[in-house]
Amino acid sequence: MIVFDLRCEDNHVFEAWFRNSEAYERQVQDGHVQCPFCGSQEITKSLMSPNIAVKGHRDPAEKQDIMVNNPMVSASAHVPESMEASADDVKRALDHMHDTMKKFRKHVKKECEYVGEDFASEVRAIHGGEAENRGIYGEATLEETEELLNDGMDILPVPGLGKLDS
Repeated sequence: MIVFDLRCEDNHVFEAWFRNSEAYERQVQDGHVQCPFCGSQEITKSLMSPNIAVKGHRDPAEKQDIMVNNPMVSASAHVPESMEASADDVKRALDHMHDTMKKFRKHVKKECEYVGEDFASEVRAIHGGEAENRGIYGEATLEETEELLNDGMDILPVPGLGKLDS
């Protein structure tokens, strides 16, 4: 997986994760990438700075909703320091992000098979050719998720499978 800093025609900057550069190009061309602030599909790569991860304490038994084999984009938006956002801009961006997460969740539920807590073992079976290659989603612990990623499995966290109105 690779993360790109993207910019829309209105100069909003946001991040999006892709399987690889080719997936980015294809999804932008097909109109699957939208600015979480304004919904624009006129997207280009922005200048990127290195992202250094800081490890924090997490309970390895904490469940995560994740899925595999889905071409959708997972984006988290931020406003650069050089841009000032009004309360209305922030509310509009949050509303758009919630709407995007709802659409993503609906797409996953419609197009993929729910495998529940068997997610990790089913991913391994698909990867090993012992099960049908298909889109699936379910739950896995943080430890299971890290093991799958470290073993080269293509999985992606699904945003917003819980409540969006917290």
